[in-house]
Amino acid sequence: MKKALFSILALSLLTACATSPTGRTQLMLISPESAIVESKKAYLSTVSDFDKKDLLVNDPVLAQRVATITGRLVTEAVALYPRAANWEWSVAIVNNDETVNAWCMAGGRMAVYTGLFKQLNLTDDEFAQIMGHEVAHALANHTAERMSRALATNLGIVAVSAASDNSALALGGAALAAQVALELPNSRTAESEADQIGLELATRAGYDPDAAVSLWQKMGALGGGKRPAEFLSTHPSPSNRQAALASMTSKMRKLNPTGKRSAVHPVTIVR
Repeated sequence: MKKALFSILALSLLTACATSPTGRTQLMLISPESAIVESKKAYLSTVSDFDKKDLLVNDPVLAQRVATITGRLVTEAVALYPRAANWEWSVAIVNNDETVNAWCMAGGRMAVYTGLFKQLNLTDDEFAQIMGHEVAHALANHTAERMSRALATNLGIVAVSAASDNSALALGGAALAAQVALELPNSRTAESEADQIGLELATRAGYDPDAAVSLWQKMGALGGGKRPAEFLSTHPSPSNRQAALASMTSKMRKLNPTGKRSAVHPVTIVR
């Protein structure tokens, strides 16, 4: 029986694959659609906790800045990936000046921490690179990929679900994986992929691609050269990242040589 379960698991791993926007093969035990449904629940729970702790920023100037820059990026995201048109794009601005971090879940649900602005003194172009990176995670189904990795670690759930075709069991596993995916980092490959897609989105939206390099110069210098664990725990080193992004800027600039700013897609600021 045990051997049969492992055989089923192996078959599941072989057949549950997808292709990312850059052509990379992804493990997808959880469908992108399921990831969106379960991520919404996990996001609302997390935001509720922020609200109870009075951590949601209600500064109208900062909220407008975040909504405008993110909205321009989402306009380009929807143009390139029409399936994202009806996602519930939203950003929670978390009042935590010590945390230099941002994240995005499936379906376009994001959070940014005030430490990004406090410690990095971001220009609009640099902030666009951060949010482009986060939007890219959603477009590339990285949450579903992280959830699939989390689910794959529980061989029993995967094997039994595959063997019985028990959708309720699979859904229960997805719900658990959505919570785990909040803490589980993306792979370095996924982070580099988000850099590439995010740089393209930001450039198309009218933001200077060179800001991707200056952003990571600031990241590298933060804390006397110590890498902030929240945002960089699995990322390539800032110096390697600068070099990779710098090599793409000339090509990216051709996508929007005039730097014309995009229209602003509606983005909800969670309050």
